[in-house]
Amino acid sequence: MTHARARSTAPGAQFLDPRVLARIDNLELLARTVVNGFLNGLHRAPHLGLSMDFAEHRAYVPGDDVRHLDWKLFARSDRHFVKQYEAETNANVVALLDVSASMGFGSDPHVTKLDYARFLTACILHFSRGQRDRVGLVTFDEGIVDFVPPSARNLELALHTLARVQASEPGALRPSLLDATERLARRGIVLVVSDFYEEPDEVLEALRLLRGRGHDVIVFHLLDPAERELPGGESTTFEDMESGEVVPVVPNRLRSAYREMVENHVETLLERCTAERMDHVLLDTSQPLDHALFKYLTIRERKARSR
Repeated sequence: MTHARARSTAPGAQFLDPRVLARIDNLELLARTVVNGFLNGLHRAPHLGLSMDFAEHRAYVPGDDVRHLDWKLFARSDRHFVKQYEAETNANVVALLDVSASMGFGSDPHVTKLDYARFLTACILHFSRGQRDRVGLVTFDEGIVDFVPPSARNLELALHTLARVQASEPGALRPSLLDATERLARRGIVLVVSDFYEEPDEVLEALRLLRGRGHDVIVFHLLDPAERELPGGESTTFEDMESGEVVPVVPNRLRSAYREMVENHVETLLERCTAERMDHVLLDTSQPLDHALFKYLTIRERKARSR
């Protein structure tokens, strides 16, 4: 699949807009800002937190959510107490991030797919460490580039590694995931963040390596808006960012067939992942990050309940 160098037509800044986040140089600050804002939004939402178990009581104070009152304890003590909750976690959460050349594409001059992937990965690792998970990171192109083993102490190292990743080499999913699978001895939650520019059979063969070892696999499929729409008019050129091949194209003549090809690719990956009990999340790099974070928490809650 090839790319056109076109400017994004995404709407203006929204909550957690990636173009706004791109102005923040410090990845740790970015992750903390996004996660705190996201969690504050969840707390204001009309539902309880996700993946939370009862921990202890504390005395009720005005302003507390009355849904958390323990009425059985009130009947025994004639005093109001609130149930406090904590996350049922302490899992290994490892992000496998594709840093191959195609991830360097971005129709918006401020945000490439790799930028969006870095923001997303940093936020999920920061959130997970706050839940007392052990976090790790693997970056890959043709093979493993960086490996940060899952640990309660490795968030800072993972964020530092994310801050310096570059997209420059061709990618190969299967050998990279095979190597990662051999290094991840303990089962956990594995996030695979990529544009998946390979045939569905090859993608699934690679992902099965992780699923076969008992990992909970969440696939974050990143696409730039231009990759879904094929922008342009009468005549332009497209460059394959991994092979360097340049192809003359008339987008107006190919747009319909191109869109159908992309949607078929996405739908096939969704269906195949679902059949293999893996979660597939399609993300447009113009979307605010709260969409991706909410999808992650929803999936994680469901997995925790099924266990």
